Amino acid sequence: MAFNFDFFASEQGEQDANALIQYLRQQHPEALARIAQSASPEIRQIITQNVQGLVGMLPSEDFNIQVTTDRENLANLLASAMMTGYFLGQMEQRKNLEANLSNTDSL
Repeated sequence: MAFNFDFFASEQGEQDANALIQYLRQQHPEALARIAQSASPEIRQIITQNVQGLVGMLPSEDFNIQVTTDRENLANLLASAMMTGYFLGQMEQRKNLEANLSNTDSL
Protein backbone atom coordinates (compact mmCIF):
# COMPACT_ATOMS: atom_id res chain seq x y z
CA MET A 1 0.00 0.00 0.00
CA ALA A 2 1.48 3.33 -1.05
CA PHE A 3 0.53 6.72 0.29
CA ASN A 4 -1.11 8.82 -2.42
CA PHE A 5 -0.33 12.52 -1.98
CA ASP A 6 -2.58 13.42 -4.92
CA PHE A 7 -5.51 12.54 -2.69
CA PHE A 8 -4.95 15.87 -0.91
CA ALA A 9 -4.46 17.90 -4.09
CA SER A 10 -7.64 19.94 -3.89
CA GLU A 11 -5.75 23.22 -3.57
CA GLN A 12 -2.01 23.28 -4.14
CA GLY A 13 -1.46 26.23 -1.77
CA GLU A 14 -3.06 24.38 1.15
CA GLN A 15 -1.01 21.29 0.38
CA ASP A 16 2.28 23.24 0.30
CA ALA A 17 1.46 24.92 3.62
CA ASN A 18 0.87 21.58 5.36
CA ALA A 19 4.10 20.70 7.17
CA LEU A 20 3.03 17.10 7.75
CA ILE A 21 2.48 16.45 4.03
CA GLN A 22 5.87 18.01 3.32
CA TYR A 23 7.45 15.70 5.91
CA LEU A 24 5.70 12.65 4.45
CA ARG A 25 7.01 13.52 0.99
CA GLN A 26 10.56 13.36 2.36
CA GLN A 27 10.12 9.80 3.64
CA HIS A 28 11.06 6.72 1.67
CA PRO A 29 8.02 4.95 0.17
CA GLU A 30 9.16 1.66 1.72
CA ALA A 31 9.07 3.19 5.20
CA LEU A 32 5.56 4.54 4.66
CA ALA A 33 4.39 1.18 3.31
CA ARG A 34 5.86 -0.62 6.35
CA ILE A 35 4.07 1.75 8.72
CA ALA A 36 0.79 1.38 6.82
CA GLN A 37 1.03 -2.41 7.05
CA SER A 38 1.98 -2.44 10.75
CA ALA A 39 -1.61 -2.44 12.06
CA SER A 40 -2.47 -5.71 13.75
CA PRO A 41 -5.40 -7.84 12.57
CA GLU A 42 -7.24 -6.86 15.77
CA ILE A 43 -6.93 -3.15 14.96
CA ARG A 44 -8.06 -3.73 11.37
CA GLN A 45 -11.10 -5.66 12.63
CA ILE A 46 -12.12 -2.88 15.02
CA ILE A 47 -11.72 -0.21 12.34
CA THR A 48 -13.71 -2.30 9.87
CA GLN A 49 -16.53 -2.73 12.38
CA ASN A 50 -16.45 0.98 13.21
CA VAL A 51 -16.67 2.07 9.56
CA GLN A 52 -19.41 -0.48 8.87
CA GLY A 53 -21.32 0.88 11.84
CA LEU A 54 -20.99 4.42 10.53
CA VAL A 55 -22.02 3.48 6.98
CA GLY A 56 -24.62 0.87 7.84
CA MET A 57 -24.60 -2.87 8.29
CA LEU A 58 -27.06 -4.28 5.78
CA PRO A 59 -25.95 -7.77 4.72
CA SER A 60 -24.47 -7.49 1.23
CA GLU A 61 -25.72 -10.95 0.21
CA ASP A 62 -29.34 -9.76 0.59
CA PHE A 63 -28.99 -6.16 -0.58
CA ASN A 64 -27.22 -4.35 -3.40
CA ILE A 65 -25.76 -1.61 -1.24
CA GLN A 66 -24.53 1.66 -2.70
CA VAL A 67 -23.37 4.57 -0.59
CA THR A 68 -23.39 8.07 -2.01
CA THR A 69 -21.63 10.95 -0.32
CA ASP A 70 -19.69 14.07 -1.13
CA ARG A 71 -15.95 14.59 -0.93
CA GLU A 72 -16.01 16.38 2.42
CA ASN A 73 -18.09 13.74 4.21
CA LEU A 74 -15.92 10.96 2.76
CA ALA A 75 -12.82 12.81 3.95
CA ASN A 76 -14.34 13.07 7.43
CA LEU A 77 -15.09 9.34 7.44
CA LEU A 78 -11.52 8.53 6.39
CA ALA A 79 -10.09 10.92 8.97
CA SER A 80 -12.21 9.27 11.65
CA ALA A 81 -11.00 5.83 10.62
CA MET A 82 -7.38 7.01 10.62
CA MET A 83 -7.68 8.59 14.07
CA THR A 84 -9.35 5.43 15.36
CA GLY A 85 -6.45 3.41 13.97
CA TYR A 86 -3.89 5.71 15.55
CA PHE A 87 -5.68 5.58 18.91
CA LEU A 88 -6.01 1.79 18.80
CA GLY A 89 -2.35 1.40 17.84
CA GLN A 90 -1.32 3.50 20.83
CA MET A 91 -3.62 1.53 23.15
CA GLU A 92 -2.24 -1.76 21.81
CA GLN A 93 1.30 -0.55 22.52
CA ARG A 94 0.26 0.49 26.02
CA LYS A 95 -1.36 -2.92 26.65
CA ASN A 96 1.82 -4.69 25.50
CA LEU A 97 4.00 -2.41 27.62
CA GLU A 98 1.86 -3.02 30.70
CA ALA A 99 1.98 -6.77 30.09
CA ASN A 100 5.77 -6.65 29.75
CA LEU A 101 6.13 -4.54 32.89
CA SER A 102 3.90 -6.86 34.91
CA ASN A 103 6.15 -9.77 33.86
CA THR A 104 9.22 -7.95 35.20
CA ASP A 105 7.63 -7.37 38.66
CA SER A 106 8.22 -11.01 39.52
CA LEU A 107 11.95 -10.67 38.81
